[in-house]
Amino acid sequence: MSKGTVKFFNESKGFGFIVEDETNNEHFVHVSGLIDKISQGDEVEYDLREGRKGMNAVNVKVI
Repeated sequence: MSKGTVKFFNESKGFGFIVEDETNNEHFVHVSGLIDKISQGDEVEYDLREGRKGMNAVNVKVI
């Protein structure tokens, strides 16, 4: 599992971005990939899965 910080999450639109701790890469996250409710600034763990436009964060949970 990767670890990172929620950079942005728009609850009404159901998507946002997570910045990975080790690489500083940004990963797209969709509400369908969440285990826990997330907000900007939350520390999270997640898996990466190939999406249509790159890697997406899935199985996202707050740590």
